Amino acid sequence: MKLNQTVMFDYQFRIMGQSIALRHGKNDIDAFEKVMATTSAEMIENPAPGSRIIEAFNYFVKNIVETKLDIMTILMNTQFVQIDLDADEDEQQIFDTINSLGVNLTTSELLKNYFFSRETVNEYEKRWEAVFEKDEETRTYWDTEIEAGRVKRALIDIFFDSYFQIFIQDKQYSISNEDKIMYARVDKLALSYQHFINKYCKGDKNKVLGPMKDYAFCFMQTFKPDYCAQNTPSNFGIERLNIVIFGLKTTTLIPYVLYVAKNVFDENERNKIYGILESYIMRRIVIHATTKNYNNLFISLILNTVLDADGLIARLKSNNDATTFIPSDEELKSGFEKSKLVNLHSRGIIYLIESRERPEHSSTALLGFDNYSLEHLMPKKWRNNWPACATEEEAANRDSMLLTLGNLAIIPQSLNASIRDANWKIKKEGKGKKPGLAICAAGLITMYDVLQKGDWTEDDIQARAETLYSQAASIWSL
Repeated sequence: MKLNQTVMFDYQFRIMGQSIALRHGKNDIDAFEKVMATTSAEMIENPAPGSRIIEAFNYFVKNIVETKLDIMTILMNTQFVQIDLDADEDEQQIFDTINSLGVNLTTSELLKNYFFSRETVNEYEKRWEAVFEKDEETRTYWDTEIEAGRVKRALIDIFFDSYFQIFIQDKQYSISNEDKIMYARVDKLALSYQHFINKYCKGDKNKVLGPMKDYAFCFMQTFKPDYCAQNTPSNFGIERLNIVIFGLKTTTLIPYVLYVAKNVFDENERNKIYGILESYIMRRIVIHATTKNYNNLFISLILNTVLDADGLIARLKSNNDATTFIPSDEELKSGFEKSKLVNLHSRGIIYLIESRERPEHSSTALLGFDNYSLEHLMPKKWRNNWPACATEEEAANRDSMLLTLGNLAIIPQSLNASIRDANWKIKKEGKGKKPGLAICAAGLITMYDVLQKGDWTEDDIQARAETLYSQAASIWSL
């Protein structure tokens, strides 16, 4: 357009009848056709949330320099592939083969193309578009990426993983252990769906598509990462469990929680189950227990149709696996006194205690989990401004204790560096216009006793660890 050479474009990219030879996907077709219909190199309005296609067009309109533009060079360096298919050839198989050699598609993209074709557009609209692509808000939700293990995955892919794990535990299919091991691989999930449908459903895709819509809507209502930015209620429920799942990155819970959310209709019973799961996970976080067998444990709960609180407690207590046991109160107490945890876990422990213990009519509002940072009451650099220890052994003990939960606090506003490492008086009261803990931690129930202290020593750390333990043992009782 900038060179006014549209004839060359028409020759290359229009077919008889002057239709554009390329068709874009359903979600972006309006923006694509708007760009293709424009006849001048002028910016196109792109209102929020905006289209990446229009954004790209506007970028080139703004940045291409006509004197440096050579359309023949572009055409010579752009490759197009045309594949002609016979009537009996499977375009989906060819699509998967081509994409497996290039950039990996997501699980959901592969599954969408596996489940639907040009001949099943109506089914696509009812069973996929209405669920995953209904509007911008819906698409944004399913495209949200969260950390799952060591990688980031979109919620839609996590849904398909969870849905499949629930599906293949159904004893009516008598799935072999060998196939279950294969189906557990998230990197081959789309292929696993196809293998399962061909082998155990006699090729009937409706076996999987039938319940999918209801499970997907249940997933959307249940799993909400943005709960981490909202006030968390004191009562056990899905809001608190979302903090455990997304805030503390325990995503292996998702398949079982989805199974419970879909199949337990009594809200009180569901909340009891959610409370047990929170208590189990948090006790193990406190003692720094391994998470490596969580997946097998929670999948086994689906396999054994554990859908009531009493059954869940019994199953967890009867579990003799050394890697998935329920920590005792003695172990929990030792965890509060000795565990040195990553900041995220320490923040989660104290936050969930705070939200549970907080008075119902508190004069200050509890913020969302993401709005708090972790603070060491006795600073790591205590040697600069705090009293010296009598011996190196005592100094080493202090260095160790200040990393434990009794010395940690959540505050909504990070302290200034000069206040953070100051002596206790300044750290508590602040200095000049720089606020201390008395202001930054005001209203937090887990800080009330701390702010009454005229000094902060190893004895105070020990005493606070015992207080936090007592609160935790009461909250997360099993």
